[in-house]
Amino acid sequence: MNLFISALQFMTILPVGKIETLEIKKMHQYFPLVGIFLGVIVSIFDQIALMLWSQQVASFLDVVLLIILTGAFHVDGLGDAADGLLGHRTKEQALLIMKDSRLGTMALAAIFSVLLIKWCGIMGIGSNRALLLIIIPAYARGGILFGIYYLKYGRGEGTGKAHFANPLKITDFWGLSIPFFLSFFIGFKMIFLNLSFIMLVIILIMFYKKRIGCITGDMLGAMTEIVEAFLFLVVSMGCCI
Repeated sequence: MNLFISALQFMTILPVGKIETLEIKKMHQYFPLVGIFLGVIVSIFDQIALMLWSQQVASFLDVVLLIILTGAFHVDGLGDAADGLLGHRTKEQALLIMKDSRLGTMALAAIFSVLLIKWCGIMGIGSNRALLLIIIPAYARGGILFGIYYLKYGRGEGTGKAHFANPLKITDFWGLSIPFFLSFFIGFKMIFLNLSFIMLVIILIMFYKKRIGCITGDMLGAMTEIVEAFLFLVVSMGCCI
């Protein structure tokens, strides 16, 4: 339970537990469960919002709620990663730029685009809306595990270094079995959802590896936001409903 609470405290602003020292080196296996927890909150909120507003407004509020619940943690990483990686800079320059707290044009464009895609995706969901709002945040946070598993940490020091202290084992991926199991309840759409998750993770890891050959905390945050946004977009496709 302490590991789950540590993961919640690390990835959200939710006032849960009173663990003074976070178990950063061991909490990774609970990242998908954090996504489930966030998804349940957003799904319940969404059902209430739909009784008060249109689906467009409710979907926008869902996106805002996810940002609030996570303290814009992943969004900040997305912006920093975009500034550093999207351009013809060397590895050293990219890492230096990502460490800069200031946001550049690439960061603003990336944040706006990804959040807009996420809003459009949620807005377009037809059937199984409540369940998909739970499954996709879990997959997005579970995707981080693959980044930690397949890529080395790119800095000598940094907030993300502790995540790479202990090599992940295959058994640490058990949390992903929960969204995978839940996906069976959405019917044929599960095929598109699961294949898209696998493809997105592979593409991002390959891009990171080719671009600078390593990964940072900001890049893990960007991975979460990108996977979440595009999975919502995939399940909103008319051919998949």
